[in-house]
Amino acid sequence: MKKYSIIILAIALVLGSCDDFLDRPPLSQMKEENLWTTENSVRLFANGFYSNYFAGYNTGFTLNYAPLRGYTFSDDLTSTGKQTSFEIQAPPSRSSLTETADWLTTYAGPTWNYTWVRKSNMMLENVEEMKGAYLTDEAYLHWSSVARFFRGFEYSRLVGVFGDVPYYDHVLREEEQTEMYKDRDDRTLVMDKVYDDFVYALDNMRLVDNGNSQYLNRHIAAGFISRFMLYEGTWQKYHLGNSEKAKQYLELAVIAADLVMKAGKWNFGSTFRALFGSESLEGNREVLMYRQYDAALGITHSIASYSNITESQTPAANLDLVKSFITTDGQPYQHSSVADAVKFDIRTLQRTRDSRFEATFWDVPRTQSATLLYADKFIDREGPTFAGGTYPPKYGSNTNTNDAPVMRLGEVVLNWIEAKAELETIGSTAVTQGDIDASINAIRSRPLDQLAVEKGVVKTASLDINALPDDPDRDADVPALIWEIRRERRMEFVFEHTRLMDIKRWKKIEYMNGVTNPDILLGPWVDFPAEKAAKTIDWLIPAKVNLLKVKKADGTVVTYNGSNAADMVGFYIPENVANRDPFNDRVYLAPVGNNEISQYLERGYTLTQTKGW
Repeated sequence: MKKYSIIILAIALVLGSCDDFLDRPPLSQMKEENLWTTENSVRLFANGFYSNYFAGYNTGFTLNYAPLRGYTFSDDLTSTGKQTSFEIQAPPSRSSLTETADWLTTYAGPTWNYTWVRKSNMMLENVEEMKGAYLTDEAYLHWSSVARFFRGFEYSRLVGVFGDVPYYDHVLREEEQTEMYKDRDDRTLVMDKVYDDFVYALDNMRLVDNGNSQYLNRHIAAGFISRFMLYEGTWQKYHLGNSEKAKQYLELAVIAADLVMKAGKWNFGSTFRALFGSESLEGNREVLMYRQYDAALGITHSIASYSNITESQTPAANLDLVKSFITTDGQPYQHSSVADAVKFDIRTLQRTRDSRFEATFWDVPRTQSATLLYADKFIDREGPTFAGGTYPPKYGSNTNTNDAPVMRLGEVVLNWIEAKAELETIGSTAVTQGDIDASINAIRSRPLDQLAVEKGVVKTASLDINALPDDPDRDADVPALIWEIRRERRMEFVFEHTRLMDIKRWKKIEYMNGVTNPDILLGPWVDFPAEKAAKTIDWLIPAKVNLLKVKKADGTVVTYNGSNAADMVGFYIPENVANRDPFNDRVYLAPVGNNEISQYLERGYTLTQTKGW
């Protein structure tokens, strides 16, 4: 099967790069250059979007939009020293004139850049010109859907970062200065346009393009549409109090996810680790779309290397994340009947918590992790066994070749069940046990791999809608069902793209404040004398005097002084850890650069700064 990683290599040879958004010549002559005369030329142009929107593990040491090393800013993760802070003032500049503009790590999205909007509009305009002469009606509907999907994708990301943004539905020409320098449009107006694009794509995109299930198709698009419509629907509810728009967007999220779930092509027959560490995801029926890596083609990445238990991990998983994992009887640890459920050392956690804990983290403390809890989620089971020796290329440096899931069934069903639960709160049909069985319980039914079974890992009990857990840590303003759905997302997507975006859309950014949420500044429970005896960690050494600290269950902090080794048992305190700078609600959205505002003023136009900045 031809994979899109191979196709991407051909794109540069066929098309080169697109021109930038502002101050560039018009791009209306593509057909005259024979690039818009066949359906295959359109396909090649469309595939040029793939590495931007379907990054997978990215390539080489590039980490933008890559799990583990790209998404490092959330309440899940803690570093040594002072925690990364939110912005405190608008930057000098935020724009870029290249396709490869850096993303904004603390917003998990793009810079103030409209290159990709322009590319999608250019594609759409040329497809319009090809209709009849070069494209059949069916082909026209498909490729116009692809162009509109990518436009909606980019605007969803821009709105997620900046809120209000200028909306463009065509390629701007030099004479359109007023349009080019118009102020921002309201985010709801923009997302209504995105909604229209997504509805069009769901109605008209092919189910399979050119016989290749890894080309963008209606099901893959539907997975992403469920993501973006869930985001905007919940943002409208929690930030804007707009139930009408929340209902509109959430209903489309359900429709899109339904399209995937009812297709009968995917199921939860894969082990969890196989989703992330496999050399090939071809045929994995839990993965709708994946990015293939192949050393022979020079397409490799570094994410497995950062999971090999030797490379350092900072930030790393904290105690707050650990406590969110459900126990195997389906209860929060405070109410669990599982033996040792209230213990938080890593070995005990691996057998008492949901199986995804064992599949995500190494089974003993590792000093390579800022919190001693080391993630090995993005590597196969064999990779870490080379620790202490020489790693084969697929486990070291930037020569990793395990495939990356780009859209998987687990996300689709969790988007679906959350959207349905949110709709219930604003007057729609109640969630049923059947809905829970088709989503959360289907995920929990995944098979366990042999190593997990040998460790004593078991599947987590099903969720019963008539006996929902009563978590004492649940926020008072969150219904029990929605709380459990949010918990499921947190366990399922550790180190992936979701957590920061989730707490932003739920209006829960305060979770990142170590003053009100002190568990984000701690690691798991560690018995340092026992670890020294087991030859796992020996940090009871002179170099760690006055640096090594633990926090007892009663809140007492003990600092290693060279003679109190026996007392160094407790929750690990990352070295020199300190809370991030104070922040307020303006950090939900990013400011634009002062230079961009000045550039508008120089031309007699106004670009409004983001609210609060």
